[in-house]
Amino acid sequence: MSIHVAVVGAYGSAGAAVAGDLADDPEIELTLIDDGDPGGGLCILRGCMPSKEVLSAAEHRFAARKDERLVGEVPDVDIEAVVERKNEHTSGFAQHRRDAIAELAEQDNVEFIHDTARFVDDRVLDVDGRRIEPDYVVIATGSNVAIPPIPGIEDVPVGTSADVLDRTEFGDSAIALGLGYIGLELVPYLTEAADMDLTVVEALPDVLEEADEPFGEELLDYYKAHFDVDVLLDAEGTSVEQTADGGVRMTVDAGGETHTVEADELFAFTGREPALDRLGIENTSLSPGESWVSDTMQAAGDDRVFVVGDVNGREPILHVAKEEGFTAADNIRHHRDGDTLEEYENVHHHVIFSGLGVLPYARVGHSVESAEAAGLDFVTATRDASSDGVFKTKDVADGLARLVVGTDGTVLGYQGLHYHADVMAKTMQLAVEMELDVREIPDRAYHPTTPEVLDGLIGDTAAKLD
Repeated sequence: MSIHVAVVGAYGSAGAAVAGDLADDPEIELTLIDDGDPGGGLCILRGCMPSKEVLSAAEHRFAARKDERLVGEVPDVDIEAVVERKNEHTSGFAQHRRDAIAELAEQDNVEFIHDTARFVDDRVLDVDGRRIEPDYVVIATGSNVAIPPIPGIEDVPVGTSADVLDRTEFGDSAIALGLGYIGLELVPYLTEAADMDLTVVEALPDVLEEADEPFGEELLDYYKAHFDVDVLLDAEGTSVEQTADGGVRMTVDAGGETHTVEADELFAFTGREPALDRLGIENTSLSPGESWVSDTMQAAGDDRVFVVGDVNGREPILHVAKEEGFTAADNIRHHRDGDTLEEYENVHHHVIFSGLGVLPYARVGHSVESAEAAGLDFVTATRDASSDGVFKTKDVADGLARLVVGTDGTVLGYQGLHYHADVMAKTMQLAVEMELDVREIPDRAYHPTTPEVLDGLIGDTAAKLD
């Protein structure tokens, strides 16, 4: 049976995944819509790809500054050169994404419209005066920066992560709101590359909320020791205003104490929120909110509307967005054919390039806390990176790692806060997904630069099982 599917937000990672999957089905008429200018998706233009590029330059300076074996003047980061190269690369990546969508649109069953879509009724879209009534709609419009509602904030300039990635000049000091995954990556960049004095205002009492207790404390100690940053935890800005010299003054309540902080600039690294504001959702039966999108990617209120990627508010991570897109594409076909729909269940896999990538945090699968909450029987082992000779010789012997293993030997989870934790996470993701027995993981089945930490963890947990 032939059906018509409209994908709103086709340039993003989630929308492009849906489009690429459905385009090869001759029984599907596909309308792809995106008003991006130039277009290419958040991750490519303003997210994980450009951020890693700018972090790498600051990492090189940090490594030179931190290594006591090196002498001589530490070089400055040429921020203009950093931004120029970043722009060159991201423009190429974005062009590749746009070319991929354009290539799909060359097929007889696919049309691409470079314009804004807005709902005017249930599954009825208006695109520049054109009425489109598809059988299914996929919403993949991504997310917007979330600015906290601090009194007075609308009257002062607020920089975002996108601004940090694009700017070549900065003031001497700044207040940074938020030390979540965005702040953990960009705060060291501002101190190292832009030489800013930073005061961080974080609403939570700890950093690395998803991690077991020692990881957040370890990372915070590292930031205080190596970067010029003051961190106020369990803190809330109660007011902010512009000063006579063009700076900002913020009153902060931190743990019951009131602080007044002044700086040249204000940055908000307080996360993102679903980009639904221009979609005309109020003209439909859809009611966005907590848990409004099911594991089948269907929206509550209309089982022919699928919501994928950041816009559904579930887990705003690139690889998750793609998998949600593939799940939605499969389920559109299942729904059309009257078959049972699939549920997407993500194995937790998150990497934060904290400490300029020298001390990244990675978590795959269960932590101790989540395993306990799930009622699982398990053993766990933890090792300090300082026990790894390779890390010592590379002058990166900071942090720790932990394995969580079921009492039957099944690898349930890994956490790492150490050099190359991002690389080890890929290996451990396979171990979790394949439900490997920790005692059967072959020797050196991991990145060769991190043998002892992982080998030690495997041995420690295996010994506890035996």
